[in-house]
Amino acid sequence: MSKEALFNVLNNHFNFSELTVLDLFSGTGNISYEFASRGSEDITCVDADFGCVKFIKQIAAEFDFNIAAIKSDVLSFIEKSNRSYDLIFADPPYGFEQTTFEKIVLGVFKNNLLAEDGMMVIEHSKYTKLEHLEHFSFKKSYGGSIFSFFEFATEATESEEE
Repeated sequence: MSKEALFNVLNNHFNFSELTVLDLFSGTGNISYEFASRGSEDITCVDADFGCVKFIKQIAAEFDFNIAAIKSDVLSFIEKSNRSYDLIFADPPYGFEQTTFEKIVLGVFKNNLLAEDGMMVIEHSKYTKLEHLEHFSFKKSYGGSIFSFFEFATEATESEEE
């Protein structure tokens, strides 16, 4: 349910076929497959687990998805990447410290990973608070999951929870 709601929000902002997508903490690639099935053709997945990266590569080949899977620590990838993306999705483990969630957001903006008209979405629990960070735009709540959205231009900030 939360994934469907997320894509409804994103559908109002983007044409999926034109997106460059970065999926951080991609796990088995579930979100990346959703983007690919909606027409996104330039997707990069980053996860530290070799088994997950191998699985993503297998599924991408099987379904002919243009997904690059990279085995890396996400914070290291953020520091070293020199590419920008239209949409960045991050699903760090809910057990991470608040400061680690903040490092992810700050690193993405500091290192210019997000395109000027792009959006970053971080999935987290209700115990993680990200509203105080620069570029926070709005959040949506679905059960035990919260999606926090970050953008450069936040003309109309909405902080409603559904």
